[in-house]
Amino acid sequence: MADQQDHRSGDSSVIEMTSLAQELTDKLVTLKSSQAQLGDGRVPSGSTRIIVAKVPDSVREADKAEYEHDHVSIGPYNCPRPVPQSHSLHLARREQDKLSSLDDVLTAAMAARNHGGGYLEELARLEPFARSCYYTPVDCYLTSREFVRMLLLDGCYILSCFTAITAPASRNNEPATATENGGVPAPAAGSTAARGGVAMLDDLLVVRDVFFLAENQIPFAVLEKIAELTYVDGNKAAAAVEGIVEYALSLLKAYAVEAPAPAPTAAPGNLLHLLHMHLKPAVMSPAAMEGTSVGRWRTATEYVSAGVTFKKRNVGVNNGDARCILDVKLSGSGSGTLEVPCLDIDGQTWRLLRNLMQLEQQNRETVGTHVTAYCVFMSQVACTDKDVELLSKAKAGVIGHGQGTDAEVAACFADLCKGIMFDRDDSDGNYLKEIWQVLEKRVKSNPRRWMAWLWREHFRNPCLALGLLAAAVALVCGVVQAIYSVLTYRQGFDLH
Repeated sequence: MADQQDHRSGDSSVIEMTSLAQELTDKLVTLKSSQAQLGDGRVPSGSTRIIVAKVPDSVREADKAEYEHDHVSIGPYNCPRPVPQSHSLHLARREQDKLSSLDDVLTAAMAARNHGGGYLEELARLEPFARSCYYTPVDCYLTSREFVRMLLLDGCYILSCFTAITAPASRNNEPATATENGGVPAPAAGSTAARGGVAMLDDLLVVRDVFFLAENQIPFAVLEKIAELTYVDGNKAAAAVEGIVEYALSLLKAYAVEAPAPAPTAAPGNLLHLLHMHLKPAVMSPAAMEGTSVGRWRTATEYVSAGVTFKKRNVGVNNGDARCILDVKLSGSGSGTLEVPCLDIDGQTWRLLRNLMQLEQQNRETVGTHVTAYCVFMSQVACTDKDVELLSKAKAGVIGHGQGTDAEVAACFADLCKGIMFDRDDSDGNYLKEIWQVLEKRVKSNPRRWMAWLWREHFRNPCLALGLLAAAVALVCGVVQAIYSVLTYRQGFDLH
């Protein structure tokens, strides 16, 4: 440990590139000669294969910036790193940060009385599985050496930024925690992102690039393997990985989930999948009526015209509370109230939702399509400025935003699912199917629409309501009086 620290000069925390390059070259050449030992791409025990694919042009054209990285590139799709000139300074600095992170991990391994060996060999054994996670073949532009080097540097960078995996002397051995940072947790104290005085905006962009982007991912198994190799103590390795999970939950509390999520039933495939695993409706809708085709959702103003009331559903841990924004439900007499958790729209909301849908597009059988079902619902219910205005009012409280005008927010909703493939009639994939059927039946009921119109146009005005009530009472009294008069007349006639 002391010998390694003596070799550092000034503020440099980067190990010698020549030594690293030679080590990578020598060991990967040796491993290349025995490819049969590397496996066949089967999923490692306890892992999940999540396909990472390039976003199709039909989807990307809706908002190209929502799918592209600005500050840090992760994974093979951007390796080698051809970047726009405007982003080159940030990304060049991140490449230096990745080398510093590698040094952090090796230092942590030394501090844990581990010689820090085996990284290249073990990641090379994961290479077939890791390559199988990318839909677009990367063999044509990444050699085995380059691919494993990418996994090592990117994995070390993520662990260094968002966990306490480093030498105790250079970082407090605590996991990342949430701060007053616009709801976004800050990187771990002493992390690569925190070192060097990175601006708050840069921190937010790093979090966005690493967690939110569907293309910018590496398998979670790589992070687990690096943590396992760094610590001799398995509990410490598990705690380091758990730091990333806690960080992900902090992100969801800021953007979507406010209540504790249930323990996942499977290991995450990557960091975006980790977010997705904790963003599920607590209770799926009952089985929908079979044989009934599901159509487009009507707008909020149409539903209100049919007597449907939109109500904000509380998110929390109490009975009856929603756990996340996906927990939409019908309630009230005749199911006339649609309770929807409030969607607070900020600068990252569209990016998160779009990339979660893209994750589902490539992994329908593995992860489901519940986020897509929710986005289709919101994009059609709130697709005009009048709808957004109605849902944003305090009485409804279904949408909260400070992002421009209602018309601008409505335009974002209208384009949210552009290019997305979704089967509305699939009961397993469309958890809101039964709710659509109940609301559609209500909208097509003329008596309900007439009653809703009468209430909306007349009974909401106290004066008109009192006048109509008085007229109704007078009418009833007149009818009763007429009946009494007829009965009295007939009784008198019979007596004679």
